[in-house]
Amino acid sequence: MNEDYLWDKSGEPDPQIQELEEILAPLRYQPKPLELPQRKNYWPVAIAATVLIALLAGGIWLRLRTQKPAQPEQAKVVPAVPTAPTVTPVSKQPEVAPNTNSSKRPVPRKRNNTPVLTKQEREEALAAKEQLMLALRLASEKLKLAQRRTQGASPNQIKNQHRVG
Repeated sequence: MNEDYLWDKSGEPDPQIQELEEILAPLRYQPKPLELPQRKNYWPVAIAATVLIALLAGGIWLRLRTQKPAQPEQAKVVPAVPTAPTVTPVSKQPEVAPNTNSSKRPVPRKRNNTPVLTKQEREEALAAKEQLMLALRLASEKLKLAQRRTQGASPNQIKNQHRVG
């Protein structure tokens, strides 16, 4: 066997090597021209998407611009004028049989949306509101204090501060 045949195909080939070359011939490198993929043109799709987004944004802007701004609603408190209750004469009142069926519930009355409070009741309600607000502030401060104590003292905090002077 000639060693040169393996490197540069010069000299006399070995029959076993020729047989191997014939078997492996289909797997031999076969040069092909370079095929670049065709470049797709996405410009029309990009332009259409941009126009669509611009139209949507313009429509939303115009709708918001033409709508009337919502005005804040204020509660209207109309002081109720107390009216004298009407009394029907005794002779015209229908007789009502005693309610023997306990499963029936009384029909609820229709309520007016405006509560009728006297001046004294209104003052009592305001005083109760102030007491409630004070109690809530006090509870809030106590919770803050308890939270600070459970989290421990911060390293920057100076303990036992006393007023000088």
